[in-house]
Amino acid sequence: MPRSSRSRTRRRTTATRNIAITALASALLVGTPVAAFAAAPYPSDSTAPNLIPLLAGYNDYWVPDAGNTLHGTVKDAAVLEHDDELTVWINNHATKAQQFKALQDAEYNNTAGTAYDQSMTIADSLGSVLGPLYLKGTNTGALPLTKALINSSNGTSGAYVGTGAAKANFSHPRPYLPTDPNTAPVAGDDPACSPTTVNASSLAATRVGQPYAAANGNLDIVRVPDQTDTTGTIAPNGAAVPLSAGYAQAGICKGGSFPSGHTTTAYQAGVTLATLLPELAPEVLARASEAGNDRIVLGVHYPLDIMGGRIDGEAALAARWSDAKYRTEVLEPARAELVNYLQTQCGGTLAACIASETAYQSNPYGGQAMPGGTAQIVTNRATATSVYRERLTYGFPASGTTGLAPSVPAGASNLLLSTFPTLTDAQRTQVLAQTEIASGYPLDQSTSSSGSWERLDLAAATSATVQLAANGTATVTATGGTASVVPAATTDPGTGSGSGAGTGTGTAAPTATVHLPVVSG
Repeated sequence: MPRSSRSRTRRRTTATRNIAITALASALLVGTPVAAFAAAPYPSDSTAPNLIPLLAGYNDYWVPDAGNTLHGTVKDAAVLEHDDELTVWINNHATKAQQFKALQDAEYNNTAGTAYDQSMTIADSLGSVLGPLYLKGTNTGALPLTKALINSSNGTSGAYVGTGAAKANFSHPRPYLPTDPNTAPVAGDDPACSPTTVNASSLAATRVGQPYAAANGNLDIVRVPDQTDTTGTIAPNGAAVPLSAGYAQAGICKGGSFPSGHTTTAYQAGVTLATLLPELAPEVLARASEAGNDRIVLGVHYPLDIMGGRIDGEAALAARWSDAKYRTEVLEPARAELVNYLQTQCGGTLAACIASETAYQSNPYGGQAMPGGTAQIVTNRATATSVYRERLTYGFPASGTTGLAPSVPAGASNLLLSTFPTLTDAQRTQVLAQTEIASGYPLDQSTSSSGSWERLDLAAATSATVQLAANGTATVTATGGTASVVPAATTDPGTGSGSGAGTGTGTAAPTATVHLPVVSG
């Protein structure tokens, strides 16, 4: 090719790249999923879940005014008051260590590649051995398939859906914003965040006189100061990373609280990682719930926002796992890469590595029990499963129709494909139906055509012991242990004796258990 032609080609390539970068930057500002700018060879690329109808149950509690003004009408004061009370308690009672972790979980990877995002901060869920190995592989380029899939900034699953449109639609003010528009501005805040224009005055009637609010109705939220992560444990090359909750930024103060965007990406990364490593799924899911809860620790979101973000992440990954082409060409190769890497680096089978390490642990409130709940302490798989379940409802009383039949959304069963590869789709659906929570809690849409993502308990489902019957029915006999399938009992024609019964203790009897197969190293 002549030199002039090569130069023109380079200029066209550079111009195209600059246009793409500009479009990508704009997308990040408005909440457009970054994955939408990648090549689109997979059916699910163009069929991402529409979050607004998915989260329509929020309209039972709050209906915004037109124009995304952060003002509106309270429809259910009791629900929003409980939301406020829990937010203030969590923000006020988090330990200093939890505040620091919350700032870490708030970070998004920067363009210079010297920071980290939620797909990396949740690595501690993999345990004391595998967690650092995962970070090493991510930072050194040893896990290219996994990183391209899970990254919260641009991963094809980790950044699959964005919340910009949903936030604008529901337009609810964040908890740290003053309820009283006459509140003095905070020094250093962007002028666009002035309380005279950005406030929660529509909620004054539900806040004035409450023990968790000031006399003027401002919630007793404490801003967590900016810090710098100098631990060198997460960022590439041990770089120091400035951390901030972003209270002063116009993009935060003027952005609606529901649903939480950080929680959405935390669950997209978390559910992705849990399905790539189902051997540690309950722990990973509990850590994703902690990342969501950390948004409340910072005082920038409410429990309902976190519950909405979890729903987003569940629906997003179900869409990806339901896409057969994406599943076989992206998800399954990433799992093979990740398992082979961890086993090679650890020097043993995945099961042996897990058995030798200290499991993910968490104690966000220093042992203090939250109103209507527990201290949410995680020490092992059983407690991880329990804490995850508690955060499905955050202790809200039922405000909708109770006693409804199970309502498993279409495609949700595919989230268990890697955990229970030997079960049929109908059997995996039965597992989800038997482990989900009751109907009637906030955001439950059991009566809708799309089913109830709110009721799914993926931590319980991915830690279930499943007993099969002769007719193919799957019955969950325990949760909180090792995911396993106990075959239907058979009769020995020579002795007449039966076999195949499980112990019912969370781990099936060794001679009658089909354990999850692990990719060989």
